[in-house]
Amino acid sequence: MLKILDRYIIKTFFGPFFFIFSVLFFIFIVNIVWVQLGQFMGKGLSTWEILKLLFYLGVSVISMVLPLTILLASIMSFGEFGERYELAAMKAAGISLTRVMMPLLGVSTALAIMLFFFSNNIIPDFQRKAKNMLFNIAQTKPALNFTPGQFIDQLPGYMVKFDKIYGENGENIEGVFVHRKASTYENQQSIVAEKGKFVPAANKNFLKLVLFNGYIFEDNFSGKPDNVRLKQPDQAIKFDTLTSHFDISEIINKAIDEEQITDDYRFQTFNQLQKTIDKNKKDNEKFFATSSGDVLNQTNSVITYMEQNKSKAIPKAQVKLDTVKSDKKLEMIYNAHNRLDNLKSTLETKNNEINPNVKYFSKVVIYQQRILTYSFTCIIFFLIGASLGSIIRKGGMGLPVIIAIVIFIIFYVINVGVENIAWAGKMNPYLAAWLPNIILFPFGVWMTYKALTDSQLFDAEKYKGLLKPITKLFSKKSDEHKRYQ
Repeated sequence: MLKILDRYIIKTFFGPFFFIFSVLFFIFIVNIVWVQLGQFMGKGLSTWEILKLLFYLGVSVISMVLPLTILLASIMSFGEFGERYELAAMKAAGISLTRVMMPLLGVSTALAIMLFFFSNNIIPDFQRKAKNMLFNIAQTKPALNFTPGQFIDQLPGYMVKFDKIYGENGENIEGVFVHRKASTYENQQSIVAEKGKFVPAANKNFLKLVLFNGYIFEDNFSGKPDNVRLKQPDQAIKFDTLTSHFDISEIINKAIDEEQITDDYRFQTFNQLQKTIDKNKKDNEKFFATSSGDVLNQTNSVITYMEQNKSKAIPKAQVKLDTVKSDKKLEMIYNAHNRLDNLKSTLETKNNEINPNVKYFSKVVIYQQRILTYSFTCIIFFLIGASLGSIIRKGGMGLPVIIAIVIFIIFYVINVGVENIAWAGKMNPYLAAWLPNIILFPFGVWMTYKALTDSQLFDAEKYKGLLKPITKLFSKKSDEHKRYQ
């Protein structure tokens, strides 16, 4: 059963915890929204659909927000204990700092375990929902997805191209080309117009396009034999104004939550990721064996060619290239160069084929291991935060926040740096996933030791005392100078 002191410590911790978590969650969400903004702006989404999308996207950032929240909350809570002299009162009552840290260590451990199960069971499902929702949103409202100068096939049954798109909502177009997709034995039709305009249709399942000053090119092949098709003339119809309706009900009525993308390692749990890693490892071994065999065979062919040319030389003393006739010399050099150049090209090609496999394998391994590592990061950040808070003895949003942000930036830089190194195949991905924790854990233990021994780590007077002999030398000289003035 929790004692009064334990309840007070936990209550003090969760005060800033919920506030900091809310702020950081909002900041990370804004960052994600800013990156994904172009995919769902102007798509006619309802408020509920936008909120649901933000919720799906936001769940995935909790694995990064929670460790930072624990770091900040522990620094602020222990800093407040020190600033209000509550730590001193506890120590005077015979309560050690270890005893004060134990309740929150238990809370941090519980949060770390919850984060593991959350990352393993809930985040993959929401990652799948978010990615599918973004994909489906990008496919809706095709009139707003046209790119000037490119052929677009988002309109069902048609291929279109617009040279220029302008207007407040992109409703005005110039240089219009519309081609109806048809098989060889169906009627063909293409429309070319100088300009056009998208107009709201009475039925929301149709896209209304009004075209000006153009031609309709069509044939009448449907149901006719080959000999008649060859004689059938094309028809060209000039128009001043043409109104076309395109049926987009298939796109508009598509469920935004429909899951079309299911094959992604980020949708898998820890055990499923392990199966993916084992399968990918076997595939890579087969690929590496095949690639090595191909390169080795080509290398052997180059060596065999050189040995054959070497054996054709009759006297041993005449093997020197200078003694060979100029035409034969050029032929030998040219053939050797071509074979070596081909071998070099083969090596580069195989290397380009291997790099994506190595990068994908490293991504899967790092993603799997981070389900574990971020949970351990919560405990490490608590040790660092509680120790720093008890040493600096400052609460609030000032110095503790600055120190916490610096520590988190160091952690993040290490995290991203080793990740890129592992993707390049220059570091074991398992080591890359755990290296930030391996580096920060000794620092957390050292900071805890300093806090338990009442270290004056951030005491400015202590550092002034260390520098006093140096400053004293300069102050003596100035005093002697004044005395003789």
